Amino acid sequence: MRINVGVEKYPEGRSIAWALDYPGCFANGSSDSEAIIRLPDALLRYKEWIDSHTTDSWMKDLGDFSIHLADTFEVYSIDEQYDPADNGYEVNAWFRHDWKPLTDEDIRRGLLTLQWSRVDLLDLAAGLSADQLNRKFEGERWSILGVLNHVANAEHWYLDRLSLAHTERNQLPSDVFDRLLAVREQFCRVLPTLAGSTLVVGVEGEFWSPRKVLRRAAWHEIDHIEHIFKLMAKL
Repeated sequence: MRINVGVEKYPEGRSIAWALDYPGCFANGSSDSEAIIRLPDALLRYKEWIDSHTTDSWMKDLGDFSIHLADTFEVYSIDEQYDPADNGYEVNAWFRHDWKPLTDEDIRRGLLTLQWSRVDLLDLAAGLSADQLNRKFEGERWSILGVLNHVANAEHWYLDRLSLAHTERNQLPSDVFDRLLAVREQFCRVLPTLAGSTLVVGVEGEFWSPRKVLRRAAWHEIDHIEHIFKLMAKL
């Protein structure tokens, strides 16, 4: 089986290798080559995770696979006039794969992936006291509760890129856990309506599509689950 990969290269010298057909499967590296080298292991761990949640796994026929570099994108920043800037809006990867409309099966799998990652996220938080959730960590931007709030806000922002948020951010619940629930419910209502959609939106100098929104939403939650694990080790 051929695994199509997109590599997103950041100017600070790190990269993400995305398994483009498997939302939530990615590998980080200090370079594009390191990220690609790490992706096979990430794909196997992703398969184990999917297989553990369903008897109807879409990963069961993975078998022998080969990594195919399908696309690369160098992240850059722009100012309000859309000119290159050192400290402007960061334009993230737009891969050719992101043009492809989502199928009903893409959406079914994506929603299950999001469901399972949300359970993992909430299970982590459930075992923590209020003090632990709010504890500040040296060198970290957020407490664990702050990370959870960021996850909710980011998912709302992804929907907003397609003008599909339907709720202003300041109208979302103030309680972090209620906010996570409200945004996810909205995401799960909207995503099925996008099956077959060729919608592509240019906003703030960046392209967005339903496929890119799903790709980044699945990545973002899983990436921050790993982040919270690291913070919990410091408690």
